[in-house]
Amino acid sequence: MIGSDAYNYINVLGKAANASQVRNEVLTNNLANVDTPNYKRQDVSFENYLQTAIAGNSSLDKAMRNLRLDSLNSSIYTDTASLSYRLDGNNVDVDTENAYLAQNQIRYYTLVDSISQEFSRIKSVLK
Repeated sequence: MIGSDAYNYINVLGKAANASQVRNEVLTNNLANVDTPNYKRQDVSFENYLQTAIAGNSSLDKAMRNLRLDSLNSSIYTDTASLSYRLDGNNVDVDTENAYLAQNQIRYYTLVDSISQEFSRIKSVLK
């Protein structure tokens, strides 16, 4: 991470991109275990942590300035709330996981593009 307030947006975008990368690995693992009896799908929680961290501030700039990046991490959780319609207890649905995977890939590329745009803006200012 870059250690300046000027780069807080980039640092948060980087954390979000890292969480998206972890989510990609978790979703791929879910698909790999589609035929494993009693396997429960997993997912990554990050967005709600970010939302909680920036809530209550009057502006996004203030929220980014006060955000503690070391406390903003993703976590993997097991989704036991999803009902399993299969007799083997597995709750992974291939179509749903593929849809989540596609959504996550779009999110990741959008985050990487946003990081690139932020660096382009900084480069433009420095010129």
